[in-house]
Amino acid sequence: MIFNSIRELWRRSPLFRVGIWIFLIIVILFCIPVAGKTSKKKPEITSVVPPTGSPGDLVVIQGSGFGDTKENSFVEISGSKITTSGIKSWSDTRIEFVVPYNVQDGLLCVQTSAGRSDPNFFANSAGIPVTVRSDPRISLPVLDSISVTSASVGDSITLIGSNFGAVRAGSQVFFTADMGQEVGVNLNNDREFIAANDLDYDYESWSDNEIKVRVPDGATTGPVYVSTDKGNSLRQQLTLTAPAGKKTLSSMRTYVLKVSADVQNRDIEQENRITLFMPRPSMYYAQPRVSVDEVNPIPLIQDDPYDMIHQVTLTPSATDQIRFNQNYVINAYSVSSGIDPSKIKAFSAKSRLLYSVYTAPDSCVPSDNEKVKALAQEIIGKEKNPYAQAKAIYEYMITNYKVSDELRTGTVEVTDMLESGSGDAYDFAMLFAALCRSVEIPCASMGGILVDSNSNCRAHWWSEIYFEKYGWFPVDVSLAAGLTYSSFTVIENPVEYYFGNLEGQHIAFSRKVNSLKPSLLNSRTVYRPRTYALQSIWEEASNATASYSSLWNDPVIVGIY
Repeated sequence: MIFNSIRELWRRSPLFRVGIWIFLIIVILFCIPVAGKTSKKKPEITSVVPPTGSPGDLVVIQGSGFGDTKENSFVEISGSKITTSGIKSWSDTRIEFVVPYNVQDGLLCVQTSAGRSDPNFFANSAGIPVTVRSDPRISLPVLDSISVTSASVGDSITLIGSNFGAVRAGSQVFFTADMGQEVGVNLNNDREFIAANDLDYDYESWSDNEIKVRVPDGATTGPVYVSTDKGNSLRQQLTLTAPAGKKTLSSMRTYVLKVSADVQNRDIEQENRITLFMPRPSMYYAQPRVSVDEVNPIPLIQDDPYDMIHQVTLTPSATDQIRFNQNYVINAYSVSSGIDPSKIKAFSAKSRLLYSVYTAPDSCVPSDNEKVKALAQEIIGKEKNPYAQAKAIYEYMITNYKVSDELRTGTVEVTDMLESGSGDAYDFAMLFAALCRSVEIPCASMGGILVDSNSNCRAHWWSEIYFEKYGWFPVDVSLAAGLTYSSFTVIENPVEYYFGNLEGQHIAFSRKVNSLKPSLLNSRTVYRPRTYALQSIWEEASNATASYSSLWNDPVIVGIY
């Protein structure tokens, strides 16, 4: 009956027929995106051709679920991301990329917004064992032995062998990394590796047959090898001991971060050269992998450890705005400190460069201020244990100073807190570092960004203390003091938590002040106080009278995986 009535309406009423067609079109348009969304699946690799390659070779990945366009997806080999410039083509079933110069043996994965593919193995041809050539200038490094069989973080060890190179240049010593089980496995004996850290001054001497290096923070028991531009040595085993306890790294997050700045000619009468020192994220134990995803335009200097250095020439006729843009992929871990305070001793290796640098005053940390030194002595009293001294300073600051969510501007100094009793996150971090350094506790002043639960980020500062036989120990005084912040997980007791622990939402750009010098006489330099990186120069203009505008944009989180 109902069917006959509908058929009669369809036959007699043109308006009814139009209504039915409109209804069907709306249903179809609604279902298409829903079907597309529900059908989105994790990428799957079916083949990698060739499975071994050398820098400059073209590699083809076949599979499915890669997405029709790259967008924020990426290819990763052994924790290192293939830059956008290295991707030659990208479709839902096929990716072509060029092998970068610094690729290591390891797992190859494709990451999209739908997840990470199961891994395939990829090997650097240079690391495959071959007959050693007789000419030592072109042969692989050979690691015969290590001076000790066991050591602790920070201990100096000697590597004996040949073909290391007369000078270090870009060569490195790699240790087995202590990154927990979340990292997975790779071709390197089911291990992840980290290099000795230049920021910690781990390299002490380097010759063709002997290397003296300190065990980096973040290392654990496992193989050690030497890597040069000729390839990698075979591995030797090293056992790591932890007499004062050890940190635990967990809950790794991958951040895609955009850093950008804009420059525009305003009123110049002659050509003017502008140099931008754009900070790059630091690599250290809690942030062990940082790779460049995209950089535009091509920088003047790309391999500086602190900055991506861009240079452009402005002409009187050129008025277009120039954007300098760089994207980074950063792996950051949560840190839990399993330290035994009773085993921490006063720093003994005072000739070590790390000790000299991180106990000295600098332009951000006024540890030589007489009021700061007097207050530090008052706080620690007769206490000799560095851990107890640092905790007393931490608790004193939380009790006696009030933290402000608003960043202070104008002519202000960190030592203003001593009189005013309040300060912003920058003041808290730098004063804490100053108090620690003044009583000979090595302390890094960390500058970077803090990512909240809504993926927003802002400039932030915190600290890291260094204990012998343990390594770096994170401290965030301002968050403990009540700085407004929304973390991914609720921190039940911030005062207790932020002395030794971090939640993996701190992205570091600086571990100390990068003191840059002007490259030209009579140039005009720009310094940016209280921002996400600690450096003395951000931009330099060749003509002191030049008129141009620059805008440094706040870093932006493009994606979190």
